[in-house]
Amino acid sequence: MGTGPVAAGVLAAWGARARAVDEVPTAAPASALTGARVVVLVAHPGDLASVAGRRGPQGHAPAVAHAQRTFAAAREVRAEHVVVVTSALVHGAHPDRPVLHDDEPVLTGARAVPDGLVGHLLAVEAVVARAARRRSPRVTVLRPAAMVGRGTDTFVTRHFEAPRLLVVRGVERPWQLVHVDDVGAATVFAVEHALTGALTVGPPDMLTPEQVSAAAGMRTVALAPATAFGTAERLHRVGVLPAPAAELAYVVYPWTVAADRLTAAGFTPRYSSAEALDVLLEGVRGRLALGGRRVERRDAAALGAAGAAVALLGTAAIWRQARRRG
Repeated sequence: MGTGPVAAGVLAAWGARARAVDEVPTAAPASALTGARVVVLVAHPGDLASVAGRRGPQGHAPAVAHAQRTFAAAREVRAEHVVVVTSALVHGAHPDRPVLHDDEPVLTGARAVPDGLVGHLLAVEAVVARAARRRSPRVTVLRPAAMVGRGTDTFVTRHFEAPRLLVVRGVERPWQLVHVDDVGAATVFAVEHALTGALTVGPPDMLTPEQVSAAAGMRTVALAPATAFGTAERLHRVGVLPAPAAELAYVVYPWTVAADRLTAAGFTPRYSSAEALDVLLEGVRGRLALGGRRVERRDAAALGAAGAAVALLGTAAIWRQARRRG
């Protein structure tokens, strides 16, 4: 199964039919899955802190090994179906690609992000791709849009903990949010309808930046792409930002999913993007994050020069906007 808020959503969807396994052990891995007909591996933890420091192959090795043990154990107990929950993050975010479909390729080569959450998910998906080439068990990969709910903590949710919402000039970034309960429901639906392969998951509605800003009661700060990504890269290099600079793309560029096959099969999420946004905003109330790094408001002054640099970026942009208006 896995741990974290996404796993909790999956477990809630299956109810009494499911049992949670935090980790498949190295010794006698099949013992953890005895009697299982369906195995759900939640690769997306929904917890930024748990993957923020993972860099390169060595950093992702534990997740790869766990995925390998899970598939080996599933085959040994003759499970019929394995569902793996990753994220549409693996497709990347680009200003010139408004919608992701189920058959969209994942990041590879120079476009792949080796560090942080995206690298973690890509490493697991490589294991899944190899396992899916075998005849059994059936394999489904769910790639949800940006997830919210029950303590979910990602660089997308932390975007809404900042003093301002960052946008990149010249880019219209629609917002699509999916509740972890709907991701859990999608795992059940995929098994009950024998859907295999890659499936994107998300509600049909999308929110404009203006709608999001108004609902959040937050102003936006607009930066040129070179300024935003260049500064993020420098701050990540010195340890200020918890996520690689490339992951900034996911809060300023679109990665909206079409959910083609799930929708065609009749799956309907319970939460709309607008309702999921309300859940997100309630969850981040009272929190403060500068450049994706969460701090206690009472301790903000203790950030020192590093924290001041992050805050200065937004402040300078706001000042430039005010001067232009004046």
